[in-house]
Amino acid sequence: MGMEWSALVYILLTGVTVALGLCVDNQDYVPDRIRGGRRYLSWQDGSGNGPGERRQARNRIAVAAVYCLLTGVSACRIAVGNDYWVYRDNFKLIAQQRHVSSEFGFNMIVKWIQGLFGYDEYLPVFAFFSIITVWFFVRALHDQGRRFAFSLYLLMTGGYYFNSLNSVRYYLALAIALFSMKYVLRGEYGKFVCVILAGAMFHKSVLLVVPAYLAARYLAAAPLRKWHYAAGGVFLCTLVFGQELYREAIFFFYPFYRDSAFDNGQLSYANILKCGCVALLGLVCWRQGLGKDMINRFYFFLNLMGLAVYCCGSFIPEVSRVGYYLIVSQVFLVPGALAGMKPGKLRGLCQAGVVAAFGCYFLLLLRGMYAIDVRLLPYRNWIFN
Repeated sequence: MGMEWSALVYILLTGVTVALGLCVDNQDYVPDRIRGGRRYLSWQDGSGNGPGERRQARNRIAVAAVYCLLTGVSACRIAVGNDYWVYRDNFKLIAQQRHVSSEFGFNMIVKWIQGLFGYDEYLPVFAFFSIITVWFFVRALHDQGRRFAFSLYLLMTGGYYFNSLNSVRYYLALAIALFSMKYVLRGEYGKFVCVILAGAMFHKSVLLVVPAYLAARYLAAAPLRKWHYAAGGVFLCTLVFGQELYREAIFFFYPFYRDSAFDNGQLSYANILKCGCVALLGLVCWRQGLGKDMINRFYFFLNLMGLAVYCCGSFIPEVSRVGYYLIVSQVFLVPGALAGMKPGKLRGLCQAGVVAAFGCYFLLLLRGMYAIDVRLLPYRNWIFN
């Protein structure tokens, strides 16, 4: 498979899954689901043949098709990602009961799968983590994405799915964090903490979302007062003047990051621009309904936190691993903000601008996927290669 054709695999996957996503009509269902209501309660007429039943069946088929396509491409990959063979070496170390830096939950599952399939059978291990990572991503979109196809488009073109072919543990934790947002919005904080603790068994950095998501939930539910702005200013000052304290805390948990290639202090201008534009869109929509919608306010404040981290947190090694936990909320915020705008030219212009901007960002991602430190392209799988 040539390099151009392998890039076409990703483009076609995005197009086909988003087209399938257009068959999912769940905007009446999502608000109840987020608030803990029964699934499709208002759609069912009790006959089993009503419009609600047919819509539910169509939704399930389309979502299942999206899940199977995304899982298939991810689970069948081989030698995709700059850390693919590093993971394979770690699998062997785990089987030999030698020390590895990965968390115990990840190590236990690797040992279990190797016990089933044999030593150095790494393909089933990658497949298993693909299956559960994509499940959390798709389930989160199904339960929280009022415009499923739009949220899926942002997930794909924003690079979250494709980057999950790399950094297996981290993107599983990211998918779990996205899935957990509904528990925060419901106020089911016990479930939220339990889900995040489960995610920390695979990548302990996900524990950062506990204070961040709870703070965003509080700000979303409370009327903003002067002291809220003052507290935000203090937080920004700590990012500017308390960098050494933050770094020491980070290196306590991740000592191998100190003076590594990841500890380079670079600003992510692309993510700053993306967060800034989404925040601007949120401000435009604030008076048109966003400011009165607690759910969208929650996503808005997460994006604002992400903007602060990217602007002031370049001292953090692998800052995107912190930022992504916050800005992945854009897959819900952007469709929700646009849906709240009054129908008209401004809404159409903003929607077209978002689609075009993320499309261009996706093309830039595809170009960068050939880089030696990324290697998500060319795409290979064990079926044809």
